[in-house]
Amino acid sequence: MNQVKKKKTGLLGITKTLSVICGIALAVVIFVPIWKIELKAPQYPEGLSMHIHANKLSGDVEIINGLNHYIGMRTLHADDFVEFTVLPYIFIFFALMGILSAVVNKKWFFILWVSLFFLFAIVAMVDFYLWEYDYGHNLDPKAPIQVPGMSYQPPLIGFKQLLNFEAFSIPSTGGWMMLGVGLSMIFLLFKEIKNSRKNVQVHI
Repeated sequence: MNQVKKKKTGLLGITKTLSVICGIALAVVIFVPIWKIELKAPQYPEGLSMHIHANKLSGDVEIINGLNHYIGMRTLHADDFVEFTVLPYIFIFFALMGILSAVVNKKWFFILWVSLFFLFAIVAMVDFYLWEYDYGHNLDPKAPIQVPGMSYQPPLIGFKQLLNFEAFSIPSTGGWMMLGVGLSMIFLLFKEIKNSRKNVQVHI
């Protein structure tokens, strides 16, 4: 008669170590730019850039606001975004969960952390896209420069031509750190699943 016995074990050593490192990295994300939008045009050969942080905007924001006025786009102000109020706390939450994953040493807690992080990443990208859509389509009908049928939605990621401007939307320091955390989570999740299968022993 076959008997299936599953050994109860905690997380792998590499999972606990990298979970702490990932937690620290997510805390650091609060203090560095997460995303950046770069604009290049003949009149601005050196380029313009706007950096999106967890709690503010930085870079050539005022110059970009001045240009946006002519095509009817709203000016950008950090106070207009509720995301800048909640994002630092969200990153603190995920940072603590990463560190606690090593302390709690339970697979269910680690999987919960990973699942919530990827859910947050999806929601954040959807929110960013919707903001860009509204920002680029909801134009002032009295704008000095009007191009029928033209919208100015920046690219979610990558390149887009907007009149004579080349717009680039790419991760900044914090964004690359988040990508690294996500890839680490996938790697660790794979290792944990593989280890769990090894711990299932079949006795005859």
